[in-house]
Amino acid sequence: MTDQELLKIAAQAKERAYAPYSKFLVGAALLGKSGTVYEGCNVENASYGLTNCAERVAIGVAISSGEREFEAIAISVKGGGSPCGACRQVLNEFTPKIRVLMGDEEGNLVRERSLDQLLPESFGPDSL
Repeated sequence: MTDQELLKIAAQAKERAYAPYSKFLVGAALLGKSGTVYEGCNVENASYGLTNCAERVAIGVAISSGEREFEAIAISVKGGGSPCGACRQVLNEFTPKIRVLMGDEEGNLVRERSLDQLLPESFGPDSL
């Protein structure tokens, strides 16, 4: 799976987002070590705090499918934004050095970072 393919899958997932309040659509494509890609999109709620981010939806799908190790995650969002702090923390639980591909709304790579660059001095399983 190429980075560009993963970004395109994230862009397609973005189109299924449920974001009636913010209109801010986000898609994610999480590549497991098995080679399987798990998709997620943001799912808003009228009670804003209950909104689920695309990255955490993808992680939930992967975990519920039995995958525990990951290679990369691609995110598609207007302007090529990065994962929020909560998503960074959840990703850190499983793969602290995962490659994070941040793409625009069309799935074009804007920038790439490793999770440990986005979440320095993190708290994870090794901290317990």
